[in-house]
Amino acid sequence: MSRPGFVLEVDERTPSLLVHQGEGFRLEKFPLGTRVIYPPDSLPGIRDLDAAIRHALLNPHGTPPLPELLRPDMRLTIVFDDISLPLPQMRPPDIRGRIIEHVLELAAAAGVDDVELLAANALHRRMTPAELKRAVGDRVFRAFFPKHLRNHDAEDPDGMTHLGLTRHGEDVEINKRAAESDLLVYVNITLTAMSGGPKSVAVGLGSYKSLKHHHNVHTLRHSTSFNDPPNSAMHHSYHRMAKVVEDHVKVFTIETTLNGDNFPEATKFLQKREWEWNLRDQASLLAFKKANEMTPLKLRREIWQRNDAPFGVTGIHAGDPKEVHPLTLANVHRQQLTEIDGQADIGVWGLPFLCPYNVNSIMNPILVMSLGLGYFFNLYRNKPIVRQGGVAIFYHPMQNDFHQIHHPSYIDFFEEVLTQTTDQQAIESKFEKQFAEDPWYTHLYRNSYAYHGVHPLYMWYWGAHAMEHLGDVIFVGADRKAAARMGFRSASTLADALEMAKDTVGGSPSITYQHTPPATLADVR
Repeated sequence: MSRPGFVLEVDERTPSLLVHQGEGFRLEKFPLGTRVIYPPDSLPGIRDLDAAIRHALLNPHGTPPLPELLRPDMRLTIVFDDISLPLPQMRPPDIRGRIIEHVLELAAAAGVDDVELLAANALHRRMTPAELKRAVGDRVFRAFFPKHLRNHDAEDPDGMTHLGLTRHGEDVEINKRAAESDLLVYVNITLTAMSGGPKSVAVGLGSYKSLKHHHNVHTLRHSTSFNDPPNSAMHHSYHRMAKVVEDHVKVFTIETTLNGDNFPEATKFLQKREWEWNLRDQASLLAFKKANEMTPLKLRREIWQRNDAPFGVTGIHAGDPKEVHPLTLANVHRQQLTEIDGQADIGVWGLPFLCPYNVNSIMNPILVMSLGLGYFFNLYRNKPIVRQGGVAIFYHPMQNDFHQIHHPSYIDFFEEVLTQTTDQQAIESKFEKQFAEDPWYTHLYRNSYAYHGVHPLYMWYWGAHAMEHLGDVIFVGADRKAAARMGFRSASTLADALEMAKDTVGGSPSITYQHTPPATLADVR
């Protein structure tokens, strides 16, 4: 059962609403009648995490207890999500590190000597030693790094194994060490309904050869919502691939869910409903806003990136992935699902400073597009909050700025491809192979800390469903040249954006503002 979220209709008494905008925020007066969607209250976290972890490992779903699966002569591989989860980063200790310690203790008791740990980074950048240490904890890091704790390398010619084809002819290729293991333990954080389950192994340990089957324009365009797996063509592909993986290697998954505590006590006002602000919250907010606006952008980025979220863990389930993941999704829905009636002419979203691909990095314009049209637009179940042909308004400064080490192929994509065309299908057919197979991008992915060469194209495809659904996209506060290069319009204020939207939706549109973060999953009836 989902817990009720909150839906507000703006009237004369409604205060200005907080709207995130990159490394900052606005206080915005919305038109009367605007519908505002908030998530449910933050669930309480589990008090005794160690007891909950032990219970999950000893009472799994669909498999014998973990100790019964361990034996001295086996090859055990422990895999965990990369730096793209959770968002923001979790205040130490990370729940995945705590779980890994419990798994290792059971493995040691069973006499298992052949153990390796892998970060499931797919085509994402490698995690730095410091980032790996933060995820697994100091003790595990010291015991296993670097020889037995490493990043997955999707371009290692000797490190991948082709497991076969799905019934749709999709290649399933995963990390060789994982494929040849007697047991694969996957330790996951499911932050949204699109994560975890069949995606974990087949995608996290996959290669370009595999990922191109679901990270393509056709599939993403027909994924009605990434957060509504039964209606997502992308998730259908994940399930087919997971079946092939399951036929070759035994997977014991441990999935966790988190509550909505995104901000530490000092900035807790950033996730409160506005009418819940007390006088201290209001004073703190205004002081923080003023100081934030006076801080140089580079320093501001560092400050926001250092925001460690005091997440509470709301669930730990272990065992057969097919039996575990429905329990995980139920927990995600309890925390995020908010029922609303009907669609609006205009949807409004404030985009924060962080997405899965700019942790300890920079949110470049392509990532802004992906965050808005790929991630936030798809925070719904059943149907979008905006009607077919409606308008999406996003807030973000969209600075023309790129991280030179993390996003080298993004720079070339922005400068060389988007100046020729923004058409996703044309980009896929003309440029994907070039970016995917470029030896320099591959070298940087394998030996530096760069995202795979094809990654910016995938992020561009990520908005395929939204772009087909919407009649117009407007960014408030964006760099006009950066927005125009990507084919979007920009406005200085919400009033300007609404005036521009009249061409598409008329003069008296219905408006819905999806208030995030924390994440709100709109259940549109």
